[in-house]
Amino acid sequence: MSTTYDRLVEIVAKLHGTPVERFTPEATFADLDVDSLTLVDISIRIERDLGVTVHDSELRPTLTMAGAAELIDAGETV
Repeated sequence: MSTTYDRLVEIVAKLHGTPVERFTPEATFADLDVDSLTLVDISIRIERDLGVTVHDSELRPTLTMAGAAELIDAGETV
């Protein structure tokens, strides 16, 4: 997987406390029990740590981790 994917896993694991072994590219945020408030925190952390703007509305519970990494790679840099 990409470096973006790995960094995303680190961000979500740290913010949500999800064990890294639960992550797969096909896992959705819903599969990982990430709630909407945590998704907002994740979008803020992505902007701060990765320098990419990802709007809260783009991070949906049904979005896979691989899809989120692709979204970050395609996002606007700040």
